[in-house]
Amino acid sequence: MKTDVIIIGAGPAGLFSVFELGLYDMKCHVIDILDRPGGQCAELYPEKPIYDIPAVVSCTGAELIERLLEQGKPFSPSFHLGQMAQSLERTENGHWRITTDVGNVFEAPVVVIAAGGGSFVPKKLPLKDIERFEGSSLFYAVRKMEDFKGKKLVIAGGGDSALDWAINLQNIASHITLIHRRDEFRAAPDSVGKMRALVDEGKMDLKIGAITEIKGQDRQIEAVTIKPQTEDSYDLPCDHVLAFYGLTMKLGPVADFGVKFENGLIPVDTATFETDLAGVFAIGDINIYPGKMKLILSGFHEAALMAKKAFTYVHPDKRYRFQYTTSSSNLHDKLGN
Repeated sequence: MKTDVIIIGAGPAGLFSVFELGLYDMKCHVIDILDRPGGQCAELYPEKPIYDIPAVVSCTGAELIERLLEQGKPFSPSFHLGQMAQSLERTENGHWRITTDVGNVFEAPVVVIAAGGGSFVPKKLPLKDIERFEGSSLFYAVRKMEDFKGKKLVIAGGGDSALDWAINLQNIASHITLIHRRDEFRAAPDSVGKMRALVDEGKMDLKIGAITEIKGQDRQIEAVTIKPQTEDSYDLPCDHVLAFYGLTMKLGPVADFGVKFENGLIPVDTATFETDLAGVFAIGDINIYPGKMKLILSGFHEAALMAKKAFTYVHPDKRYRFQYTTSSSNLHDKLGN
């Protein structure tokens, strides 16, 4: 897939980049390992109030992401979620090629690394010898819902991802059992209510306990062993297991892109936020420069200056003309105003 700009990371800095780049006719494809936009805001503090967004007295992480998505909507960005940018290489025509871990290939003259503190990596089931099931019948993310059609599915976890997928896959899987170590959930109250309603209607099961073993032949799961708090263990037959135990942050493949790093961060030119590789930029928490402050508003500032330099790579035959959104009829047309 060819585009103008590839953005790695769908957090606030990456999402605001869509808007800034779009103002100057640059189309974006956004890659993120999570199954929804938002980065740390969506995963770590969706309900936590944020007080330092200019002109917004207070909003939650989830509300901020919703507003950023709405702001970028006029420019029709393409999101590629649930996948990780695996490699970066220069093409013969001087552009950049990104390949993801699911085999998608993107090419553009500009790459923006907005990966925050790194990639979110799922926490694995803490059981012995489970690697043989991973990727075949044990999964930590949903990439194609149809993969679970007609399957007896066990979903483990008590957060938003576990409950959202239990609800959304209910009409696709032949049967779903949600397993959580206690009868209290970290998910949104609305999701908890929907899940309990499905259980009451007999459309799915809820088991309170811990998975202590996975049984199966070769790479195919046949059953999980569940240990309730006060009862004996028992086996529950199933075809697939989806485990949602949260996420940890690791730098991931970005560290091998060939970009210069210092102490795990990317040094940038503060006039453009370009890295040592021409056409590759780093904004947000992933970069470092004198006086750097790890604030969302800093990422917004960096996105604006990045877009100005990115324009010279995407439209080398055009002259960059700064315009105010308050007074430019051209920008008003693009924004649908």
